[in-house]
Amino acid sequence: MQDMTITPDDVRHIAALARLELSDEEVERFTGELSAIVDYIARMNAVDTSGVVPRTTASTTVDMLRDDEVKPFGDRRRILENAPKKLGDQWQVPGVLG
Repeated sequence: MQDMTITPDDVRHIAALARLELSDEEVERFTGELSAIVDYIARMNAVDTSGVVPRTTASTTVDMLRDDEVKPFGDRRRILENAPKKLGDQWQVPGVLG
């Protein structure tokens, strides 16, 4: 495992690229925090994943949508009874495009 220690100069360089002005205390704090992040990534890279099948999703669930099926619509008169507004034998809704 490579030593990927972040130095204060690295932090200053990253801050300059991001156009950030950091105090000396912030440089010191971010040096430790970024070093810990890089060390953790190095630890993860050291794990043997040769037997792990690559995935594009974390879930093993397959598509749970049902197949489209044509079914009878039902009793139009009873359905129209629920309409707040009717226009003939259709639901009347506000216009979308004005």
